[in-house]
Amino acid sequence: MEIVKILNKSTFDNPTYATEHSSGVDLKAFIEEPINLKPLERKLIPTGLFIELPVGIEAQIRPRSGMALKKGLSILNTPGTIDSDYRGEIGVIVVNLSNDIVTIEPGERICQMVFTRYEKVSFENVNKISETDRGAGGFGSTGHK
Repeated sequence: MEIVKILNKSTFDNPTYATEHSSGVDLKAFIEEPINLKPLERKLIPTGLFIELPVGIEAQIRPRSGMALKKGLSILNTPGTIDSDYRGEIGVIVVNLSNDIVTIEPGERICQMVFTRYEKVSFENVNKISETDRGAGGFGSTGHK
């Protein structure tokens, strides 16, 4: 298990996994007053969390399904990537996709953060790439329905 250093300037405990097999931890809105979002409005919500990731690990910010279903809230730039050299506060871009004004309460769980390994690659210029049965077919081109 990797260690992630955390500087927690919020008033909440450090994020934890809700269950033994949870892949992500929930992050909370570190705000003093409720925030109202009009339909299609977006705001950057602070978490009060700063992390130091090991090289080779990224953190991904993803929507919570409960927030999407119950309130129509989602996260823009999904998944949001936190690189191992970023040291600023984790902020979450929340958008209201519902037709109603939606309120985010102080301490409300607004997203989840998942950690994953990544690979660096190098590029090689070529004159041609290999062919496949799929070829250049895009969305829906595999015939699966």
